[in-house]
Amino acid sequence: MAGIKWLVINYNLPTKPSKYRVAIWRSLKKLGAVNIQQSMWVLPKNEFNYKALQKILTTIENNNGQVLLTESSFFHDKHEERVVSLFNKIRDEEYKEYINESKKYLKEILPKLSAESLDSIRFARKAELEKFISRHTKLVEKDIFHSSLAGKAQEMLKQIKAVLREMGEPVYDNSNQI
Repeated sequence: MAGIKWLVINYNLPTKPSKYRVAIWRSLKKLGAVNIQQSMWVLPKNEFNYKALQKILTTIENNNGQVLLTESSFFHDKHEERVVSLFNKIRDEEYKEYINESKKYLKEILPKLSAESLDSIRFARKAELEKFISRHTKLVEKDIFHSSLAGKAQEMLKQIKAVLREMGEPVYDNSNQI
């Protein structure tokens, strides 16, 4: 596993107003960064992550914060493995939430297929499917180290698509009909 290059961002922001700290925290979470210590976040080094962290860096500096962005590697495999494990733990939690919401959605939609007119629910279901596809795509993009739950989440998305196909709804993914 040795040899992964990491981007490390460490920052401090004034305590008030708190909206800037919250915005930075949300941006880092959305990017898939992992907080390994107070205000110290890591991501594997690649061009996309570097550009995203540069934007975050600028936001911090523009709001009277101090920030360091560095490239790093671990001296010991066990330390790198700990960070990779942390990435996977966080992705597992996100996938679990996605899987649970998918199950809940399927449990909710199946009885309605026979109880309601397909025309009355078709538009709402298409928008819901797009949200599931979008969320799944974002999870996969953040799943750098291949969470053990990725396959289960993919299966749930396939089940949702299958149900909507049964409704006669065309199902699209990445601009291609599925």
